[in-house]
Amino acid sequence: MKVVVIGAQWGDEGKGKIVDYLAERAKYVVRYAGGPNAGHTIVVGGKEYALHQVPSGILHPDKSVFLGAGMVIDPEALFNELQMLKDNGIDWEGRVFISDRAHIILPRYRQMDKDRDAARKRPIGTTGRGIGIAYAEKAKRDGLRLADLDWAEKMAEYDGEDKAYLDTYKERLLAMRVDLTAKMYEFRDDNILFEGAQGAMLDIDSGTYPYVSSGASCAAGAATGCGIGPHDLDVIMGVFKAYQTRVGNGPMPTEFNNESEGELCEYVRKTGREYGVTTGRARRCGYLDLVALHYACRVNSIDSLVLTHLDIYDTFDEIEACIAYDIDGKIVTDFPANVAAMEKAKPVLQKFSGWKTSLKTCRSYEKLPRSARDYVEFIEDYCKTPVGIISVGYERDETFFRKNPWKK
Repeated sequence: MKVVVIGAQWGDEGKGKIVDYLAERAKYVVRYAGGPNAGHTIVVGGKEYALHQVPSGILHPDKSVFLGAGMVIDPEALFNELQMLKDNGIDWEGRVFISDRAHIILPRYRQMDKDRDAARKRPIGTTGRGIGIAYAEKAKRDGLRLADLDWAEKMAEYDGEDKAYLDTYKERLLAMRVDLTAKMYEFRDDNILFEGAQGAMLDIDSGTYPYVSSGASCAAGAATGCGIGPHDLDVIMGVFKAYQTRVGNGPMPTEFNNESEGELCEYVRKTGREYGVTTGRARRCGYLDLVALHYACRVNSIDSLVLTHLDIYDTFDEIEACIAYDIDGKIVTDFPANVAAMEKAKPVLQKFSGWKTSLKTCRSYEKLPRSARDYVEFIEDYCKTPVGIISVGYERDETFFRKNPWKK
C-alpha cells in the first residue's frame, strides 16, 4: 500500500504527528516536498521532537526514510537536525537517504529570500530559509542537485563561499544519495508512507496564489516528488484541524476579529500552541473553513480526512464553522481563485453544540460525546469525504482510527 499524507489547510495541521502514527505500519517513509521551512512536531512519551527536513517516521527505529526529489535541501540545517536526533538517542545512521534529484539550498539564498520578500509590494511573509530562491533556480534550470555534486563541470561554476560550503558537506551528502525511482520500484510491494509539507492551500498551483509556498504541497506532488506515477498511489489522506490557522500573509476569510473575538483567538492560540515550529511566529487563528476544506478534498482527490485538535473545544458551550462566504452580498460555496474576492469574503457561520467534557481519554469514535460526533459527521457530509483518523491530544497514543488506511 502507498499512503499519502498532505495538509488540507494552510499548513500546521499536525501532519508530523499523523505521519509518525501511521509509520508504525509502514516500512518506508518518504518526504516529497518543501525544505527547512516545514516544522513537524511529534510528542512521544512526553518528549517533543521538532523536525524540519527529516521525515517524521525517523522516530521508529526500524524505519528507513527518504528525502524526495521534490525537496530543496539545506545541508547545514539537515546535519544539525540529524545531530539533534543523535543527541536525543535516535540512531539515524544508515536509515536516512536523499534522492539524487533533490536540489540544494546555498547559504546566500536565505538573504536573497528575505530581500526579495521585502522588495515586494505585497510581501508573502516568507520564512527566509531560501526555499523560494532554490525553487526559482530549479525552474530557471540553474539549480544544483545532489547528483551534480560529483559532476566536475557543474561544480566548476561555484567558487568562493559557495564552493567552501559545498566542499564541507559534499562527501556526507553523496554518502546518503539514492536513485529514489529505482528504490520505489524495488519497494513496490511494501507499505510506503509519503509525507507532504505545508498544506493544500499553500500549493503553488492550487493554493491562494501568490501567498503560497514554492513547492508542490498538493497530493500530486507525492508522485512527481518521489519518482513514481499517480496510479501507484493507493490512499490520499488530508490532515485538518478543528479550527483554522495560517502563518504569513494572504487571505483568510474565517480569521478571528482581534477586536470582537480577541479573547477567543488568544484561547485557541494558547491552548492549541499555535506558534510556528520553524519561525516561532504566532499563527493567525479562525473558525474552521469548510469551503476551503471541501475545495482541498476535491482538488487533491482526498480519500480520507484526519481531524486533529478536536480537544481544543472541550470547554466550549458551542462552536462555529464557516459553511459559505458572503462576497459583496453574494453567498459563495466554491473557493475563489481571485485574491481580491477572498479578501472581501465574510464567513457565513453555523453553530454546533459543545460537549463540555475532556476528549483526552477517548480511543474510539463511539467513545466521543454525541455532540462531538455530530460536528464530525457534519464535516464529512459537507466535504463528501469520511474522517478516518481523529486526534485528541499531542501524544502519539492520543489518536484513533475510524478506518485504517493500510487495510484495503
